[in-house]
Amino acid sequence: MVDGLVERGFEAVRDAFARAQAGDEGAAQLCVYRDGRVVVDLWAGQDPETGMAWDGESLSVLMSVSKGVTATCVHMLVERGQLTLSTPVREYWPEFAAGGKGEITVAELLAHRAGLPGFDPAAGIGAQELTDWSMCTSALASMTPLWQPGTAFYYHSITWGYLAGELIRRVTGKSVGDFLAAEIAGPLGLSLWIGLPETEEHRVVPQFSRKEQPTSAQIASVLSGMGIDLDAPLIRTLLAAVETREAGVALLNTREGHAAEVPAGNGIGNARSLARMYAATIAEVDGIRLLTPATVDRARQPQTDQLRGPAPLDILPVTHRFANGYEIPGPAHAMLGTGSFGHNGTGGRISFAHPESGLAVGYTCTNMLWDDVAGPDPRWLPWITALKKSIG
Repeated sequence: MVDGLVERGFEAVRDAFARAQAGDEGAAQLCVYRDGRVVVDLWAGQDPETGMAWDGESLSVLMSVSKGVTATCVHMLVERGQLTLSTPVREYWPEFAAGGKGEITVAELLAHRAGLPGFDPAAGIGAQELTDWSMCTSALASMTPLWQPGTAFYYHSITWGYLAGELIRRVTGKSVGDFLAAEIAGPLGLSLWIGLPETEEHRVVPQFSRKEQPTSAQIASVLSGMGIDLDAPLIRTLLAAVETREAGVALLNTREGHAAEVPAGNGIGNARSLARMYAATIAEVDGIRLLTPATVDRARQPQTDQLRGPAPLDILPVTHRFANGYEIPGPAHAMLGTGSFGHNGTGGRISFAHPESGLAVGYTCTNMLWDDVAGPDPRWLPWITALKKSIG
């Protein structure tokens, strides 16, 4: 059953969303704005684990869609002149200059080019420590990059949020969550948080997965078979991150995990709020616009197209494309083509804007099916295709 509404001309999107969710035992939401107003607002499914109700106002963990929310906060500060993309991070965060990081720019940090894709294993940061902002940012400030910054890129899956978030804190005095609440969620009336208030906890529907993830030992075996040195610092760092993954995902289904600020992955919200936020980056929404066209164009400029992964991972295929904090269309990321900017999230969430068509999209789900290495989530393709046809 699909509930919700679509504007005339978007009926095919509703039908495609229904087909896409027909085989999904979890729940999902899809919301689309065009030129600042809602044209699609749909939801389907239920939570098989708890039996919790699910509708358009339900909340779920957003995983790395949270990065797009955080990037929007950053670009609001760039627009105001409080941050400059070409400026070294040390100008805003002096301690960051340690370990040979003095010349890393804000742009390089935002585009996953800083050489800090995980915490040094010696720092002792496991899943539980991710809730300790000071510990995580201090560990990154003292860390030596794992490759020459700017010369390669690799997805900073967890560390990106602390890096971008600390920049926000240094120039505003506010945490990411506080800035989001005051400058975006509050003015736009969004159900969107990084650091969920306890009063909203009852609305969160847990995420789940039936999919077995490879262990660090299995990944190590594959890498070793490819001739990659498992003792290389980059490999040791990434394998250590894999070892904490299961506990980290479990943490995100707890009150403690919801209350903390982990801007790379623990944003909580719904499709309505994501679509409305992105709509306000490219058009006026009820009198509010978050970013000017010039800021959007600067934010979505490709930053990784001429780069590969760092050695010894430079033999692997490139699956991501990044702009200044946002993802842009690439092999594993179905958006609306050239010009789109946003972010996907582990398991299948995705949210983005496409200025050329005036569209802004939010999609959430509770069943963590998607693996970005395998290409776009098959649940996206039907309604994205229908959406393209609906706008001609």
